[in-house]
Amino acid sequence: MACRVQKRISLRRKLRIVRVLTCSNSAKRTSLVKSTVLRLYKLKLALETVKRQYENLLATRREFISQSNHVKENKDVKIEKVGAGTFMVRVTSEKGGDNLVSILEAFDEMCLNVQQARVSCENGFSLEAIAVAENQTLDVRDITEALLKAIGKQSGEKDSQKFDKCCDL
Repeated sequence: MACRVQKRISLRRKLRIVRVLTCSNSAKRTSLVKSTVLRLYKLKLALETVKRQYENLLATRREFISQSNHVKENKDVKIEKVGAGTFMVRVTSEKGGDNLVSILEAFDEMCLNVQQARVSCENGFSLEAIAVAENQTLDVRDITEALLKAIGKQSGEKDSQKFDKCCDL
């Protein structure tokens, strides 16, 4: 007999805990079970909604990162050595700024004479030029670094020093 009483007390304690967790005021076991199942279903729906929102945020983040990487990697300089002291220069970058002026200043500083050039500003800035070096010691790597530096310059960051290596009048 004492065993039944203990089981009944234990069951009532568990039912009270379930009532508190499910915010139910019902005293019957069947209505308590129904409200518990309903509460679990609502929690499941809320969890699925949160998962969907999280996946949407991750997709938006991936798209933003890929677009920002595309913008960062938009500068491109390709230089081929055609002959002794002759270089084929291809430059592409995003539209804006005075890229042509800074590139021509870089050519002047390196003592490169432009024989032929084609410039386009239709879908960003692009330049194709054939340049001849006055001194034969220039390397493709040196020209590439100088042009990347010239493209990367802001319009307010002009160098105060001018190099007069190539033209001594």
